[in-house]
Amino acid sequence: MRIEGVKAPAKLNLFLHVTGVRNDGYHLLQSVFVRIDWQDTLDFWVRTDSAAITREDVTVPLPAQDLTVRAARALQQAGGVALGAHIRVDKSIPSEAGLGGGSSDAAATLLALNRLWRLDWPLERLLPLAASLGADVPFFLVGSNAWVEGVGEQITPLQERVTLPPTRFVVVKPQQGAATAEIFRHPLLNRSHQSATISGFAADPFGFGGNDLQMAAEQICPDVKKAIFLLKAAGFRGRMTGSGSAVFAVLGQEDCGLQLQRLSASLPDGWVMRVCNLLL
Repeated sequence: MRIEGVKAPAKLNLFLHVTGVRNDGYHLLQSVFVRIDWQDTLDFWVRTDSAAITREDVTVPLPAQDLTVRAARALQQAGGVALGAHIRVDKSIPSEAGLGGGSSDAAATLLALNRLWRLDWPLERLLPLAASLGADVPFFLVGSNAWVEGVGEQITPLQERVTLPPTRFVVVKPQQGAATAEIFRHPLLNRSHQSATISGFAADPFGFGGNDLQMAAEQICPDVKKAIFLLKAAGFRGRMTGSGSAVFAVLGQEDCGLQLQRLSASLPDGWVMRVCNLLL
C-alpha cells in the first residue's frame, strides 16, 4: 500500500503580531497564514516487515529526526500501530526560511499515514498531535488559508470571513537562515502588540500590519534587511515571513517582468528567488 505525489505547500505570513507571552514562555500570536505553490513532494509506503520508520531524501539531506519522522512516530505511538512506513521526501522548500516547509511535511505525513495505516481518525483527533509537533503544523493539517491565533492552535479558515483574490508573490530567500528560538529571545522583539480583528485585516489584506519578528531577525541575520532593501530597490514593498530569513512582496496586476529581472540580477550568489501563486 502506498500514496505517492503528496504535495506539501509552503506558507507566507501576510502579517505576524506578537500579542503576549504565556506563563510557560510560549508567545501568543496573531497572523494570517496563506499557502503558496512552492511545494515539497512526499511519497509514502506501508512497511509490513517491521514497525520501523525510514526516510529517503531525494534532494536535500535532512536531519535524522526531522519533522516527517517525528510525525510518523507520534501517530504510530498514539494509534498503537504495529506497521511501519517508508517516506520519500523530495525537498524544494528551503529550511530556516519562515516558509513552514518542515511543518507542511509533518502535516502531510499525518494525513497520509492516517489513511495508509487505516486509522481513519477525524481531523479533530489529529489536531492535538499536530500541535505537539510545532506551532505551524495544525495550519497545514487544516489545509486552507487561515487567521491563526494563540500559539498556532486557534485556526479560522479565511473563506468564512475574507475573500482573497488570485495573487502572485515574489519570494527571496537569503543563503543565511534565521534561528527562530534566538529571535523569540531577542530584546528588540515587541511582545505586546494590540490585538487585531479579522475585519480590520479584510479592509487591506496585503498591506495590513507588519511582522513583529522582523526587527529582531534583521539584527541576528543581516541578510533579512539586505533582502528587504533589494526588493525596495527593484520597486517592491517587502516584508519577512514567519521568523525568516525569507522575505516576500505582492506582485501587482501589471507586468513586473523588468522589475523581477532587476531583482534577480541583484541577488548575491546562493540566494534563491521564486515567483509563487497564492493557493486558494
